[in-house]
Amino acid sequence: MKEFELKYGCNPNQKPARIYMENGKELPVEILNGRPGYINFLDALNAWQLVKEIKENTGYVAATSFKHVSPTSAAIGKKLTPSLKKSCFVDDIEGLDDSPLACAYARARGTDRMSSFGDWIALSDECDETTARVIAREVSDGIIAPSYSPEALEILKGKRKGGYNIVRIDAGYVPEEIEHKQVFGVTFEQGRNNFKIDRHLLENIVTREKELPADKAVDLIISLITLKYTQSNSVCFATDGQAIGVGAGQQSRIHCTRLAAQKADLWHLRQHEKVLSLQFAEGVGRPEKNNIIDLYLSDTPEEVTGEDVWRQNFSVRPEPFTKEEKEAYLKTVTGVSLGSDAFFPFSDNIERAFRNGVSYVAEPGGSVRDDLVIEAADRHHMVMAFTGMRLFHH
Repeated sequence: MKEFELKYGCNPNQKPARIYMENGKELPVEILNGRPGYINFLDALNAWQLVKEIKENTGYVAATSFKHVSPTSAAIGKKLTPSLKKSCFVDDIEGLDDSPLACAYARARGTDRMSSFGDWIALSDECDETTARVIAREVSDGIIAPSYSPEALEILKGKRKGGYNIVRIDAGYVPEEIEHKQVFGVTFEQGRNNFKIDRHLLENIVTREKELPADKAVDLIISLITLKYTQSNSVCFATDGQAIGVGAGQQSRIHCTRLAAQKADLWHLRQHEKVLSLQFAEGVGRPEKNNIIDLYLSDTPEEVTGEDVWRQNFSVRPEPFTKEEKEAYLKTVTGVSLGSDAFFPFSDNIERAFRNGVSYVAEPGGSVRDDLVIEAADRHHMVMAFTGMRLFHH
């Protein structure tokens, strides 16, 4: 297939629309089911690059959940703890521990469930039956993977009344070195960002603390590769083999850090016993549970726990989760890794990151205030590597 006609572009008024190869070659994708749209393919092609690179540079299978051309999370195939399984709504999936790919997607989807609603999925390896069963009950637009087992394909084809978008990517496809895009009739040309992100990128440690454990290096690699395919400016928090907070598309770096930190905090709080023990009212669906939990953890929990509304959401009225309780719980968090797609211009980013349990940092360096940033990291006994490489993506 050399071209594929799309229903429309970014918006219904933008017609005609298609994807094709300018060099006249075959497209590297095959549509196995559904009819993906313009934004679907933007998500699919960016997401595929992300999981492919994580697999190549960590050795683990990987999955990501994409939404509007930025990842909500990315994860490798590590088993989930019982509390994380429950938090991710996968504690009832039979055989989950036996499928690293299913574990990876369960982590990615469960990180920021509000943002992942209606996501695009990318998998680094063949989609197996267990992974398909995890995907089958989530609200999702589509998936891209190098292959699908017959059982997985049959399950996925049953989604969205048979219209679920399933794309197969040629795993061996290598794009040309020069890429083009048009904006307002003007053609832009640049070399592809082929920069390799691996352990060697983390060798220039500039803080007094120098010890970077192997698992924390993997977390930093995941955060940096995630940023490589996130709309800039962006900051990513990661721990235990997954991105847990992505602050994307902010004009100010401290706003990136705050947004990523807030999402990471919610990921931690969802695993608190008070949240795991919530007893929902009969008939409350999975998407509604996400919204309810989000409000329960917000500054206005009375919207779902108030005297006049709690019965709509819960079979048993939940105990208040006070600000003091949440702060005390979050203070126990340590060992989190943070990546930034450009240098930190001020030490306020480090101060905020420390409040959110960050112990390991990777950023390009190169600010006129690098000394102040390093000083702040030293004060909090962090390990910080200067990568020397900016990772803007637009």
